[in-house]
Amino acid sequence: MKILALDVGDAWTGTAISDELGFIARPYKTVKSNDLIDFLEKTLTTQNIGTVVVGLPRTMKGHDSQQTIKVRTTAEQLEQKFTQCSWIMWDERLSSKRAANLTKPMNKEEKIKLHSVAAAFILDSYLQAVGQ
Repeated sequence: MKILALDVGDAWTGTAISDELGFIARPYKTVKSNDLIDFLEKTLTTQNIGTVVVGLPRTMKGHDSQQTIKVRTTAEQLEQKFTQCSWIMWDERLSSKRAANLTKPMNKEEKIKLHSVAAAFILDSYLQAVGQ
């Protein structure tokens, strides 16, 4: 089964998916955060997702912020709704900054796509840590 990563934001959520073996993380789609439930209803089944890794935005000192609380609440609600897969909260410090440093987006569409790149960094970090 594949692993899906989410970089949940107020307006947009970036997603990334692993290969079946869990070796490679690749950016998938950036969806409006308001459409996240519809996206998950379709994607969890069609992409054979067994685990969802949610990026937890903590401060550089490892403390919770207001955004951490929002993301954790969203993740808990999603976990209750989508019980067919396991849910993991994962430290995402600097993933968005790393994605932004890859390129200097020139327009709004390119900036939106960076959310899925950030999700790929989250997923890659998780895959490396668990040794898959």
